[in-house]
Amino acid sequence: MFSNKNILVTGGTGSFGNAYVRKLLKKFKPKKVVVFSRGEDRQRKMEESLANYKNLRFFIGDVRDKERLKVAFSDMDYVVHAAALKQVPAAEYNPLECIKTNVNGAENVISAALETKVSKVLALSTDKAVNPINLYGASKLASDKLFISANSYVGRSNKTFSVVRYGNVSGSTGSVIPVFKKLLENKTNYFPITDEKMTRFWITLDQAVEFVNDSFKRMRGGEIFVPKIPSFRIPDLARAMGNKKMKIVGIRPGEKIHEVLTAKDESHLVVQFKDYFIIVPTTSSKKKMNIYKSSRTGEKGKTVNKDFYYSSDINKNFLSINELKYFLKNYKYEE
Repeated sequence: MFSNKNILVTGGTGSFGNAYVRKLLKKFKPKKVVVFSRGEDRQRKMEESLANYKNLRFFIGDVRDKERLKVAFSDMDYVVHAAALKQVPAAEYNPLECIKTNVNGAENVISAALETKVSKVLALSTDKAVNPINLYGASKLASDKLFISANSYVGRSNKTFSVVRYGNVSGSTGSVIPVFKKLLENKTNYFPITDEKMTRFWITLDQAVEFVNDSFKRMRGGEIFVPKIPSFRIPDLARAMGNKKMKIVGIRPGEKIHEVLTAKDESHLVVQFKDYFIIVPTTSSKKKMNIYKSSRTGEKGKTVNKDFYYSSDINKNFLSINELKYFLKNYKYEE
């Protein structure tokens, strides 16, 4: 579905955006791929590393600037919205900046898509948007609601807006793996653990990229796509990386003990498929709900039990220390 299409990625020089652009260029035959981001130095480095691809373009801009987005979107078919301020502590200390990028930026992406020929927009979300206890999570919940509601404004056009939600990508910028790796290099005597009960979902960058591509094929508009992925315990990760002593340092501002990808209060909106869930819009009628039980790729789903929720601490699939060692050995991670 990406062949001969023009595709733009906001936040295209970030951990996900960079990997996603590379996958598009190497696996498919898009007419043009546009990287939209603020950082000129990151763009320069990315452009140098992908110099052989003549269908790659770079566009300096900010999602806070609607007019700039409209120019960038002018001949695009698809948009992947990955730009965000995502560091939880930074958002707590800089709330207005977080809102400007994550909420106002989402509104600008939607408006620009509605006013141009863009036909599909897929926005990236986070586990922190579920029952948010920090500003980053609250801002992404608002963003999710905006993208879902955008489908009510498309009129007779074929435009669709959907959301993909998963937890921290293992080894991405800001995640715990690069932190532990740096401590090992510096020969630190212990790993700082915020809470010994803490669990997280595990998804690699490659898996996240593939899930977004699959969601593009499946989307009807208005869904939130959630992958079925394993969990791990933070102390087990520490043991897998170095088996050093662990020191409990306490929860960081806005941090959760466990990741939640679907909430108990929205169980009546969750449809389960073999490898993923979708959360249908809150305004869906019974007839619409039945439509969502079948993806555009022909997969069949079913509703979940009342009070179902998908959380990293009650997941049926937990990675062992040996499995974590295998993943750590066989995958490259961002510094």
